[in-house]
Amino acid sequence: MPDLDLRPAFLAATDHVISVLSRDDVAAAWYQPSALPEWDVGGLVAHLASQPLIALDLLRGEPSPEAIALDEHYARSAWVWGALDDDVNVSIRSGSDAQAEAGRDPLLEAVVAARAALPDVLADQHPDRAVLIPWTGWALRRDDFLTGRMMEIVVHGEDVAASVGFTSPPLPDDVLSPVVALLTRLAVRRHGQGAVVSALSRAERAPRTIAAF
Repeated sequence: MPDLDLRPAFLAATDHVISVLSRDDVAAAWYQPSALPEWDVGGLVAHLASQPLIALDLLRGEPSPEAIALDEHYARSAWVWGALDDDVNVSIRSGSDAQAEAGRDPLLEAVVAARAALPDVLADQHPDRAVLIPWTGWALRRDDFLTGRMMEIVVHGEDVAASVGFTSPPLPDDVLSPVVALLTRLAVRRHGQGAVVSALSRAERAPRTIAAF
């Protein structure tokens, strides 16, 4: 069975980011604490907004000669296993807070501009293109890279909705399905098959959490 082409899904995910950023209640809550520890709403939204911007920038870069598997990417990534106050996670929050300082409107404008540029950039991306992620030192195949960005969009979109108090707009299946599959694999790696299956099927023996991160 051929691999799915996730380029249209990533455009839909970028539209989701624009939908969240466009909300007046998001702008009004900018300086309030978010649902995530140590993050104001503005910094959290900036992290969400950065996902299409990062994707556009890295897709425009020079391809890498080889790529690693998506699950290996998360196994190697320090932020996945790091504590809240570990340097890697402090750095992520600090960078997002700096992006948020100018307020909502410049970020929204940047994401809208990225959405306009993405179709042409994505059209040039071969499925086997290895997209270098410079701060990690390794690369992912095109659709693995897009899945990782979409996971960030889906998860942090829900974080923003929980922080501000609205229901996140529904996502199409071609965005949600690869993200849920990725989160399920990561949850099994962290908690084990039995915990994940029980959480999904048996309320009487469901564990306290099967969070992937």
